[in-house]
Amino acid sequence: MGALSYRSAARIALRDMRSSRGKFLFVIISVAIGVAALTGVRGFSSSFRDALLTRARSIMAADLSARMFQQPTPEQQKGLDAIVAGGAEMTPVTEMLSMASGEKKFDPLLVSLKAVDPAKYPFYGDVELSPAARLKDVLTADTVVVADDLLVRLHLKTGDSLKIGTKVFRIASVVVNEPDRLSGSFAAGPRVFLTREGLEASGLLGPGSHAGQRYLFRVPQSGGTVSDAAVAEMKERLEKLLPEAQIVDYRETNPALTQGLDRATGLLSLMSLVALVLGAVGVAMAMRAHLQQRMDTIAIMKSLGARSGQIMKIYLLQTLLLGLSGGVLGVALGAAVQRAFPYLLGKLIHVDTDLHLGFGAVWTGLAAGILTTLLFTLPPLLDIRAVRPILILRRAVEESDDPFVVGLWRKVTKNFAQVGAALLILAGLAAIATTLSDSAEVGRIFALGLAAVLAVLLAASSAMLAGIRYFLSKTRLRLPSTVRHGLANLYRPGSPSAALLAALGLGVMQIMTVFLVQQAVVTELHVTSAPNLPNVFLVDITKDEIDGVRRLLKAQRTVTAEPELLPVISSRIVAIDGMTAEQAKLKNFPKRMLRSINLSWFAAPPVGTKVLEGAWWSGDETRPVVAVDEHTAARLGVKVGSRITFAAQDTTMAATVAAITRSDGQHTYARVSFLMPEAALRGMPVVWYGGIHADPARVGELQRVLYDAYPTVTVINVAQALETVRAVVIQITYVIQFLAAFSIFAGVVILASSIAGTRYRRIREVVVLKTLGATRARIAAVFSIEFAVLGLVAVFVGVIFANGIARVLLGRLSVTYRFHWGWTLTALVGTALVTVATGWVASYRILGQKPLEVLREE
Repeated sequence: MGALSYRSAARIALRDMRSSRGKFLFVIISVAIGVAALTGVRGFSSSFRDALLTRARSIMAADLSARMFQQPTPEQQKGLDAIVAGGAEMTPVTEMLSMASGEKKFDPLLVSLKAVDPAKYPFYGDVELSPAARLKDVLTADTVVVADDLLVRLHLKTGDSLKIGTKVFRIASVVVNEPDRLSGSFAAGPRVFLTREGLEASGLLGPGSHAGQRYLFRVPQSGGTVSDAAVAEMKERLEKLLPEAQIVDYRETNPALTQGLDRATGLLSLMSLVALVLGAVGVAMAMRAHLQQRMDTIAIMKSLGARSGQIMKIYLLQTLLLGLSGGVLGVALGAAVQRAFPYLLGKLIHVDTDLHLGFGAVWTGLAAGILTTLLFTLPPLLDIRAVRPILILRRAVEESDDPFVVGLWRKVTKNFAQVGAALLILAGLAAIATTLSDSAEVGRIFALGLAAVLAVLLAASSAMLAGIRYFLSKTRLRLPSTVRHGLANLYRPGSPSAALLAALGLGVMQIMTVFLVQQAVVTELHVTSAPNLPNVFLVDITKDEIDGVRRLLKAQRTVTAEPELLPVISSRIVAIDGMTAEQAKLKNFPKRMLRSINLSWFAAPPVGTKVLEGAWWSGDETRPVVAVDEHTAARLGVKVGSRITFAAQDTTMAATVAAITRSDGQHTYARVSFLMPEAALRGMPVVWYGGIHADPARVGELQRVLYDAYPTVTVINVAQALETVRAVVIQITYVIQFLAAFSIFAGVVILASSIAGTRYRRIREVVVLKTLGATRARIAAVFSIEFAVLGLVAVFVGVIFANGIARVLLGRLSVTYRFHWGWTLTALVGTALVTVATGWVASYRILGQKPLEVLREE
């Protein structure tokens, strides 16, 4: 036989495909749904993440913030100017406490001033005013914008005059919400906005003033977006330039939002990888079934003189055409899915996402579809290369039909090309995983983990089959013949059970892993976005007032949750691990901050606080031990076992760090970074702080009641700011649930097509059974038992591995793992039903035909 051109090979491949349209449908469906899930989930999650990050930036009003407690040196100012010259935008925000009063009524009130440049501030988000207006249109050098509680306390209204320092300003509007309320100064007193020119004119910025300075930065955009890498680079540059400043980026503004974004990003990446693996499973099973059906044709071609390379060329081109067809269809479906998501979720997430199907996503989807098809077709193609025609023709009785997994291991010593194919599959999957996750480490772990899981799944599946065989040998005479036949079918000669069990087990494992992880993440996010978290804070409650405040809050209908009351003792740090405060090596923590440290006491970790390292003390602990927040510990350079010496008034105590903690940032207790046993702080002067949840629309009513009863207690209203964070977190949960459901649905369809692909293997079995006199009912019962046992065994193995992997992943995400008995039983029953239903949906036609008709057709 002469050389076979690619044109002739393509013609033969197309003719073969036309004659087997039904068989190739499974391959195309598997590739298309895998690619659709990949491009749809990845594309929408990317767009949604960009929208969420914009919302996260609006909570800080910038990409980065640098908080300083002194004016920058000439050298630092030069560096800041260079950053601005490089394309970044910068605007200073000055915050300080001052007294303010009405122009005619001298009734001074402590207020929190915030001086901004209204032409630039904020970079992201908006300052909400009442009546609605833009900040730059109402705030001038002669006007101020104030919080509603200032008007209540000073009995003023919009248009009245307010005296601050030596200057009189006109109240132009009322501030309802400011974007960076949670990241700015949490000082006492109603908020007052004024321009920087107005602050300078007030005479308050004299020598020795205690003004705090924040510099807000907006990083230059690249391709219409600000990359995380650019923000990280800018942060590193600022940390070197301003070593005494506290530098934070938009991801650190709120722990709940940060954790939500991190977990959502990790989970959405996992879904993309799962879509890839499920598509590969479908391709592997369907292509293996097809090539096994074409063995007769291949044997005839080899008998007529065709060389293995020529046959492989034909089927390689066929594989490329199938992968390309499935990939193109998958990209189209993925684009449709990506476009449909915002409409389906529009009433839930209320986020405008800039949806665009870029060439990168298209090429990634196509490449993933074609590459996975090629990779998982390599083992059967290589099987053809060195096998004689007579052995191929006799394959059904002389060889087990498990070459994809079992056959691969059986032939390792005889065919090193299969070893190379396995390594190539792992390398290809690692490359795709690296591309999808943008991490070489993730790609490597994914490929090696997949190989390990497949090996263990195969071993577990083989062990289960051996157990069934042993059970059948001991109970053969006591079981109904239909049950015996159905169980024996699992290990009959030529049975695909081991490979099918491994594939189904892997698919079930991937689907259950996504479900379990998203269930745990969403549950945790619901906790951090609960509607009863504190949104109003009380400052400076004295020891004599605390009981009265507690009773007053309990009587208020506007308060919808139990108040969180926190005792605080003012202190300072004088030494860390034997080094004085002046000698301590701090990381972006101004040393002057060591002179203003708050301590509190708790017998057990407060709500919303987790112990990361070390252990909490017992309730009767009397030794001076301390639990330190993880961020503060990193900046102070302390760990479990370190010694911190505190000084409160005339008392000095050296406390051992017993635990490093992490707070969700949603509770009042998160305001204190150092927690100790009550006995260690007994007798020290204490001031109480409170956190309550009030109806956001009725906070003003609560403020008036508190002011009338306790005029010295300051009320800080952050209800609107926290509602913004809560809304974003809720949006994250909806999207995670929706995309997880879509990924699970896609996985079920792919697995169903994989099971349906075994239809062609059963045709001859049905023919033999019907020829021997078996009725349709008996054949249906035998195969139903086989399908059901396959599903149950696969889901049993898959669920075990899914729980193990979910536990590890959730540990990495710092989310609590819980075993779900209900969902596990649902998965067991559901998979068995899907397996039986799918098997018969694809095979029912065979039962109604005569054996001769089937043989002629095949």
